[in-house]
Amino acid sequence: MVRHNNVVPNQHFHKDWDTRVKTWFHQPIQKKIRREKRRIKAAKNAPRPAAGNLRPLVQCPTQKYNLKQRSGRGFTLEELKEAGITKTLARTIGISVDHRRQNKCAESLELNAQRLKEYKARLVVFPRKGGVKKGDASAEDVAAATQLKGEIVAAPKAAAAVTFGTVTDEMKAFNAYSSLRAARNEAKLVGKRAKALKAKAEEEAEKNK
Repeated sequence: MVRHNNVVPNQHFHKDWDTRVKTWFHQPIQKKIRREKRRIKAAKNAPRPAAGNLRPLVQCPTQKYNLKQRSGRGFTLEELKEAGITKTLARTIGISVDHRRQNKCAESLELNAQRLKEYKARLVVFPRKGGVKKGDASAEDVAAATQLKGEIVAAPKAAAAVTFGTVTDEMKAFNAYSSLRAARNEAKLVGKRAKALKAKAEEEAEKNK
Protein backbone atom coordinates (compact mmCIF):
# COMPACT_ATOMS: atom_id res chain seq x y z
CA MET A 1 0.00 0.00 0.00
CA VAL A 2 1.28 3.49 -0.91
CA ARG A 3 1.89 5.68 2.07
CA HIS A 4 2.40 9.41 2.47
CA ASN A 5 2.08 12.08 -0.23
CA ASN A 6 3.80 10.24 -3.09
CA VAL A 7 3.12 10.17 -6.84
CA VAL A 8 0.32 7.78 -7.74
CA PRO A 9 1.83 4.85 -9.74
CA ASN A 10 0.94 5.61 -13.36
CA GLN A 11 3.64 4.12 -15.57
CA HIS A 12 2.91 3.93 -19.30
CA PHE A 13 4.40 0.68 -20.53
CA HIS A 14 1.98 0.12 -23.45
CA LYS A 15 2.82 3.02 -25.78
CA ASP A 16 2.80 1.00 -29.04
CA TRP A 17 5.99 2.71 -30.17
CA ASP A 18 6.56 0.20 -32.95
CA THR A 19 3.51 1.52 -34.87
CA ARG A 20 5.06 5.02 -35.00
CA VAL A 21 8.53 4.03 -36.20
CA LYS A 22 9.25 5.32 -39.73
CA THR A 23 11.64 3.36 -41.90
CA TRP A 24 13.37 4.36 -45.13
CA PHE A 25 14.24 1.00 -46.63
CA HIS A 26 12.73 1.95 -50.01
CA GLN A 27 15.22 4.80 -50.53
CA PRO A 28 17.54 2.97 -53.00
CA ILE A 29 14.69 1.76 -55.23
CA GLN A 30 13.02 5.20 -55.11
CA LYS A 31 16.29 6.72 -56.34
CA LYS A 32 16.25 4.27 -59.25
CA ILE A 33 12.58 5.03 -60.01
CA ARG A 34 13.22 8.82 -60.03
CA ARG A 35 16.14 8.35 -62.38
CA GLU A 36 14.05 6.24 -64.76
CA LYS A 37 11.26 8.86 -64.69
CA ARG A 38 13.77 11.59 -65.60
CA ARG A 39 15.04 9.46 -68.49
CA ILE A 40 11.49 8.88 -69.80
CA LYS A 41 10.66 12.59 -69.48
CA ALA A 42 13.86 13.59 -71.32
CA ALA A 43 13.07 11.12 -74.13
CA LYS A 44 9.52 12.48 -74.35
CA ASN A 45 10.75 16.11 -74.52
CA ALA A 46 13.51 15.41 -77.06
CA PRO A 47 14.92 17.30 -78.91
CA ARG A 48 13.94 20.02 -76.39
CA PRO A 49 16.17 20.46 -73.28
CA ALA A 50 15.77 17.69 -70.70
CA ALA A 51 15.45 20.28 -67.89
CA GLY A 52 12.24 21.71 -69.37
CA ASN A 53 11.50 25.39 -70.00
CA LEU A 54 13.94 28.21 -69.33
CA ARG A 55 13.12 29.99 -66.07
CA PRO A 56 14.36 33.31 -64.60
CA LEU A 57 16.57 33.82 -61.57
CA VAL A 58 14.74 35.53 -58.69
CA GLN A 59 15.55 36.49 -55.10
CA CYS A 60 13.82 34.51 -52.35
CA PRO A 61 11.22 36.47 -50.35
CA THR A 62 11.54 37.71 -46.72
CA GLN A 63 14.59 39.15 -44.95
CA LYS A 64 15.77 35.72 -43.87
CA TYR A 65 16.22 34.34 -47.39
CA ASN A 66 16.46 37.37 -49.70
CA LEU A 67 20.21 36.91 -50.24
CA LYS A 68 19.56 33.57 -51.96
CA GLN A 69 18.66 33.09 -55.61
CA ARG A 70 16.31 30.47 -57.02
CA SER A 71 14.45 29.70 -60.24
CA GLY A 72 11.27 31.75 -60.69
CA ARG A 73 7.94 30.87 -62.29
CA GLY A 74 8.47 32.82 -65.51
CA PHE A 75 10.02 35.87 -67.18
CA THR A 76 8.27 39.24 -66.91
CA LEU A 77 6.92 41.01 -69.99
CA GLU A 78 9.52 43.75 -69.44
CA GLU A 79 12.39 41.21 -69.50
CA LEU A 80 11.06 39.68 -72.71
CA LYS A 81 10.78 43.13 -74.29
CA GLU A 82 14.39 43.92 -73.28
CA ALA A 83 15.56 40.69 -74.97
CA GLY A 84 13.44 41.36 -78.09
CA ILE A 85 11.12 38.36 -77.70
CA THR A 86 7.32 38.55 -77.81
CA LYS A 87 5.31 36.73 -75.12
CA THR A 88 3.50 34.66 -77.76
CA LEU A 89 6.76 33.49 -79.33
CA ALA A 90 8.38 32.86 -75.93
CA ARG A 91 5.83 30.20 -74.99
CA THR A 92 6.46 28.33 -78.26
CA ILE A 93 10.28 28.20 -77.93
CA GLY A 94 10.57 26.86 -74.38
CA ILE A 95 10.56 30.08 -72.31
CA SER A 96 8.32 30.36 -69.24
CA VAL A 97 6.29 33.60 -69.00
CA ASP A 98 4.74 35.10 -65.85
CA HIS A 99 2.64 38.17 -66.64
CA ARG A 100 2.05 38.89 -62.91
CA ARG A 101 5.67 39.24 -61.79
CA GLN A 102 7.11 42.78 -61.75
CA ASN A 103 10.74 43.93 -61.91
CA LYS A 104 11.59 45.87 -58.77
CA CYS A 105 15.17 46.79 -59.74
CA ALA A 106 17.35 47.28 -62.82
CA GLU A 107 19.72 44.49 -61.72
CA SER A 108 17.12 41.69 -61.94
CA LEU A 109 15.87 43.05 -65.27
CA GLU A 110 19.39 43.11 -66.73
CA LEU A 111 20.27 39.65 -65.34
CA ASN A 112 17.23 37.90 -66.80
CA ALA A 113 17.34 39.82 -70.07
CA GLN A 114 20.94 38.65 -70.50
CA ARG A 115 19.81 35.11 -69.68
CA LEU A 116 17.22 35.30 -72.45
CA LYS A 117 19.76 36.69 -74.94
CA GLU A 118 22.17 33.81 -74.21
CA TYR A 119 19.36 31.29 -74.71
CA LYS A 120 18.24 32.97 -77.92
CA ALA A 121 21.79 32.93 -79.33
CA ARG A 122 22.08 29.15 -78.82
CA LEU A 123 18.50 28.31 -79.81
CA VAL A 124 17.85 25.91 -82.70
CA VAL A 125 14.22 26.14 -83.87
CA PHE A 126 13.09 23.04 -85.75
CA PRO A 127 10.83 23.74 -88.76
CA ARG A 128 7.24 22.54 -88.44
CA LYS A 129 5.43 20.33 -90.94
CA GLY A 130 4.02 23.40 -92.69
CA GLY A 131 7.47 24.32 -94.03
CA VAL A 132 10.44 26.51 -93.14
CA LYS A 133 9.53 29.92 -91.73
CA LYS A 134 11.55 32.99 -90.77
CA GLY A 135 13.72 32.26 -87.72
CA ASP A 136 13.80 28.47 -88.28
CA ALA A 137 17.16 26.67 -88.27
CA SER A 138 18.78 25.36 -91.43
CA ALA A 139 18.82 21.65 -92.30
CA GLU A 140 22.53 21.40 -91.27
CA ASP A 141 21.83 22.93 -87.83
CA VAL A 142 18.86 20.62 -87.31
CA ALA A 143 20.96 17.56 -88.21
CA ALA A 144 23.77 18.61 -85.84
CA ALA A 145 21.44 19.48 -82.91
CA THR A 146 21.51 17.28 -79.81
CA GLN A 147 19.36 17.32 -76.68
CA LEU A 148 20.80 19.49 -73.91
CA LYS A 149 21.21 17.68 -70.59
CA GLY A 150 21.60 19.63 -67.36
CA GLU A 151 21.24 23.37 -66.81
CA ILE A 152 20.05 25.35 -69.84
CA VAL A 153 21.75 28.67 -69.00
CA ALA A 154 24.13 28.63 -66.04
CA ALA A 155 23.64 31.22 -63.30
CA PRO A 156 26.46 33.80 -63.03
CA LYS A 157 29.12 32.92 -60.49
CA ALA A 158 28.81 34.82 -57.23
CA ALA A 159 31.75 36.93 -56.07
CA ALA A 160 34.03 35.22 -53.57
CA ALA A 161 33.05 35.92 -49.97
CA VAL A 162 36.70 36.04 -48.87
CA THR A 163 39.55 37.67 -50.79
CA PHE A 164 43.26 37.40 -50.06
CA GLY A 165 45.95 40.05 -50.41
CA THR A 166 49.52 40.80 -49.33
CA VAL A 167 50.07 42.62 -46.04
CA THR A 168 52.01 45.85 -46.70
CA ASP A 169 54.27 47.85 -44.33
CA GLU A 170 51.63 50.60 -44.34
CA MET A 171 49.04 48.12 -43.05
CA LYS A 172 51.41 46.93 -40.34
CA ALA A 173 52.17 50.48 -39.22
CA PHE A 174 48.48 51.41 -39.05
CA ASN A 175 47.09 51.44 -35.50
CA ALA A 176 43.37 50.74 -35.66
CA TYR A 177 42.63 51.37 -31.98
CA SER A 178 44.32 54.81 -31.93
CA SER A 179 42.57 55.79 -35.16
CA LEU A 180 39.18 54.81 -33.76
CA ARG A 181 39.79 56.73 -30.51
CA ALA A 182 40.94 59.80 -32.46
CA ALA A 183 37.87 59.66 -34.74
CA ARG A 184 35.59 59.23 -31.73
CA ASN A 185 37.20 62.23 -30.03
CA GLU A 186 36.86 64.35 -33.19
CA ALA A 187 33.17 63.49 -33.40
CA LYS A 188 32.68 64.28 -29.71
CA LEU A 189 34.31 67.73 -29.98
CA VAL A 190 32.64 68.90 -33.22
CA GLY A 191 29.98 70.95 -31.41
CA LYS A 192 32.41 72.56 -28.92
CA ARG A 193 34.89 73.51 -31.63
CA ALA A 194 32.15 74.97 -33.85
CA LYS A 195 30.89 77.00 -30.88
CA ALA A 196 34.41 78.25 -30.07
CA LEU A 197 35.01 79.29 -33.70
CA LYS A 198 31.70 81.12 -33.78
CA ALA A 199 32.50 82.94 -30.52
CA LYS A 200 35.97 83.90 -31.80
CA ALA A 201 34.48 85.23 -35.05
CA GLU A 202 31.95 87.30 -33.09
CA GLU A 203 34.75 88.71 -30.89
CA GLU A 204 36.78 89.76 -33.93
CA ALA A 205 33.69 91.34 -35.45
CA GLU A 206 33.15 93.34 -32.24
CA LYS A 207 36.79 94.53 -32.22
CA ASN A 208 36.64 95.65 -35.84
CA LYS A 209 33.63 97.84 -35.21
